[in-house]
Amino acid sequence: MSAPTAKERKKCWEARDLYWQCLDENKDNSSTCQRLRNGFETNCPQQWVKYFDKRRDYLKYKEQIES
Repeated sequence: MSAPTAKERKKCWEARDLYWQCLDENKDNSSTCQRLRNGFETNCPQQWVKYFDKRRDYLKYKEQIES
């Protein structure tokens, strides 16, 4: 598998940001954001989706600890 192009990376990051924004606005209710989740999974390599999911969990955990 070749590395994603700059255009593909940008599309992935935009899909991730839209999905995360939806989760933030809907108190992490993933069913409300399912359409955006599908776009995130479609536009990003599977390994990146796993990484970004773990990163979000970590950032949320870190935020709770610091508050």
